[in-house]
Amino acid sequence: MQPEVWNTVSDTRPDWRHISPHISQIDWPPQPRSLRSLAVAVGLFLLTALSTLAAGSQFAVAYAAGHAPNFDEFFSSYFQRFTEPRLLLAGIPFAATLMVILLAHELGHYFACRHYHIWATYPYFIPAPTLIGTMGAFIRIRSPILNRRALFDMALAGPLVGFLFAVPALAVAIVHSKIVFAADTASSLTFGQPLVERLLEALLRPGIPHANLLLHPIGRAAWVGLFATALNLLPSGQLDGGHILYSLTNHWHRRISLGVAVALVPLAYFWWGWLIWAVLLVAIGFRHPQLIDPWEPLDRRRRILAVAALAIFVLVFMPAPLVV
Repeated sequence: MQPEVWNTVSDTRPDWRHISPHISQIDWPPQPRSLRSLAVAVGLFLLTALSTLAAGSQFAVAYAAGHAPNFDEFFSSYFQRFTEPRLLLAGIPFAATLMVILLAHELGHYFACRHYHIWATYPYFIPAPTLIGTMGAFIRIRSPILNRRALFDMALAGPLVGFLFAVPALAVAIVHSKIVFAADTASSLTFGQPLVERLLEALLRPGIPHANLLLHPIGRAAWVGLFATALNLLPSGQLDGGHILYSLTNHWHRRISLGVAVALVPLAYFWWGWLIWAVLLVAIGFRHPQLIDPWEPLDRRRRILAVAALAIFVLVFMPAPLVV
């Protein structure tokens, strides 16, 4: 879900401090977008729509019956949805919400890149027969990034826009959640509760315990969007949070990135997935592509936005997102 940055800047580049300390963008040679790449992007989008429909239909059927999905049978019945296409229609609320949130995240990156004349691919979705029907989406950046402002804006745009789309969807879902016995919400797989969900429940459904609320499928899609935001805002490597960190302090980027990977290991006590993420961060590495003009610091407005990004991370991060 985070943009992949390719470093094509030579170590023999000129010292931009002596050329233009306030340069804002460079007009790189136009990069043609082939019909093939567009066709691949559209094809992956449609396949992901189908896979999220199959996942969402199971959330919808369980919600209509007034109980949590039986995840012991989730994957065995996943492919059955494709043999009876009418069953997929029930998954539209979940699938549409999730696809819109993920697309908003990637388009946030994409249009920020367009603003700074950074060459980026179309958003590519990843269909998968998983609990949510996808492994997310990503764009690839194929030209150097000029300065800290461009890097910061490009990195923050995705999670910020995704968060702004996910929170209203979660609020709507909480309003339409069913009040059931706590035993009916019990399942072999329990979803964690981010702080923003706790706050919305206290505001919109006061006095009702979380265990008695059966979340509408739209809310489950919003939950996925918020979890994706938390993962992307981890201040490490080339995740969105890593880019934001580098734009704030490139000298501490590698040390903090390593510290985040190390800190995820004990969190595996709450969710084993954090161990996988720690390994992935180490495997990808903590080196960040150089900026063409790395000297000009961020302005006050962007530093305030960095604090806002930290606040969003606190609101959406869950030590135990999934409990089996």
